[in-house]
Amino acid sequence: KLGAPSGFTLQVRDILPAAGAGFVVALAGDIMTMPGLSKAPAAERIRVHPDGTIEGLF
Repeated sequence: KLGAPSGFTLQVRDILPAAGAGFVVALAGDIMTMPGLSKAPAAERIRVHPDGTIEGLF
């Protein structure tokens, strides 16, 4: 097939279940996973008041 890789072996060092997403993650080499995002973004808690002060950053 056109574009189908062949002639190499991929070494998988670990397999992690992503139960909430419904799939498994195969880790290879120095790859690191990123944490999942929350359901509510932090930006929703940030408020800018009329006097210019910002609330909700930390």
